[in-house]
Amino acid sequence: MREVMTKTMARNIFYGGSLFFILIFIGLTAHSHYYIVTKSTAGAPLTESVANGKYVWEKHACINCHTLHGEGAYFAPEVGNVMTRWGVVDSPEDAFQTLKSWIEAQPSGVEGRRQMPRFHLTDQEIRDLANFLIWADKTDTQDWPPNDAG
Repeated sequence: MREVMTKTMARNIFYGGSLFFILIFIGLTAHSHYYIVTKSTAGAPLTESVANGKYVWEKHACINCHTLHGEGAYFAPEVGNVMTRWGVVDSPEDAFQTLKSWIEAQPSGVEGRRQMPRFHLTDQEIRDLANFLIWADKTDTQDWPPNDAG
């Protein structure tokens, strides 16, 4: 004997399926929120200096040449982990001094080599930029992009 689906059965399947997928959606949203808040945010606090450093990064369009966590141009090195590569990620003062020395040595004048322009940044701008790069370095990117070059 063949059973025919009634309107009540169809409505129950519709509502039951809708409820099931709404609960799945809510669960995945909660899991994503938990992951973003506890696992992949920066390991350093977002301070005013870090925000100012991001402003320096944007004002001088550094992303037009450099990448930050794989986003940006590929003309110059990835800087998402530059403080680790330089060995100064845990020392803001050393990071400032290293970055300042690097910026002030540009352009290097080596013929046939890509050159970073001189931006004439103030010490405070360099300090803020160093703090921004330290903050970016401490972000858990799950080893992306792969970059071991120094």
